[in-house]
Amino acid sequence: MKRTQLFTALAVAFAGVHAGPAIAQIVKVDGSSTVFPVTEAVAEDFQKAKKGAVKVTVGISGTGGGFKKFCRGETDISNASRPITKSEMEECTKTGVRYLEMPVAYDALTVVVNPKSQLAAISIEELKKMWEPAAQGKITNWNQVNAAFPDAPLKLFGAGADSGTFDYFTEAVTGKSKSSRGDFTASEDDNVLVQGVSRDVNAIGFFGYAYYAENRDKLKGLAISWKGGKPVAPSEQTVLDGSYQPLSRPIFIYVNEASLKKPEVREFVEYYNRHGAKLSKEVKYVPLPAKAYEYNLDVLAKGRVGTKFGGENKVGLTIEELMKLEAKL
Repeated sequence: MKRTQLFTALAVAFAGVHAGPAIAQIVKVDGSSTVFPVTEAVAEDFQKAKKGAVKVTVGISGTGGGFKKFCRGETDISNASRPITKSEMEECTKTGVRYLEMPVAYDALTVVVNPKSQLAAISIEELKKMWEPAAQGKITNWNQVNAAFPDAPLKLFGAGADSGTFDYFTEAVTGKSKSSRGDFTASEDDNVLVQGVSRDVNAIGFFGYAYYAENRDKLKGLAISWKGGKPVAPSEQTVLDGSYQPLSRPIFIYVNEASLKKPEVREFVEYYNRHGAKLSKEVKYVPLPAKAYEYNLDVLAKGRVGTKFGGENKVGLTIEELMKLEAKL
């Protein structure tokens, strides 16, 4: 009897000595590459604050790809560079996934060219001529868009079809989401697009402002004119004053209601909204007013699910208009 007790005690002690470190709790995030820099910055700070007790994984499968995983219940949070669509809402309904919608910052979707390009500005009408479906195989030279542009081959780089940036850009430029020529270099990874434009003097592309800001030495951001107005360059100031249109847009996180039962997810979402303004600015996005983050925390506290956008994009929505939209709920 005593031998058995001694053996058991030794076995327990041995197991304790050789046991590995406690497994960290995991918060799973995926979706928009545009929102990635903000969420990654928040995740890094949050993980430091939790001293390794929580791990936050952040993927970049694009807004559309992220919602596919989210609506299957595979992720806790979905990064999105546009509001959830009606078809995505239906998919989430089918699987019983309810969500909390939170705008976290503003982005100036930026059109870029190679730094050696002579171009400094472009109009939405000229972009439409480049990118509309009818341009495929026909508009292949810069001077076909505008006679003042160079007689050189037009090389197009843009976000992939699963990207919310692609959805927003096409709606703002061609008038219909996903309505675009198909003969361009596409990627959900904005770093691939940065490399493509930076290596070709005849290239033009588009992606979130943070990627442009990080690569100013390799790229030139174009000023945008719309509806006959003067060209306006992308910047924090032009987003705040509402003059950079129609390519300013809110970016979001969507939180699975069921995931909030896990303390680590709820803590991360709270941390995001308490520190999101500062970290958004650090990664070159435009923070929302303080009351927007307070509103998000109220949404979290009261568990208010659903979307204020009704499954539709709102092109040209200013920060002031977004705040009015939030105030209605």
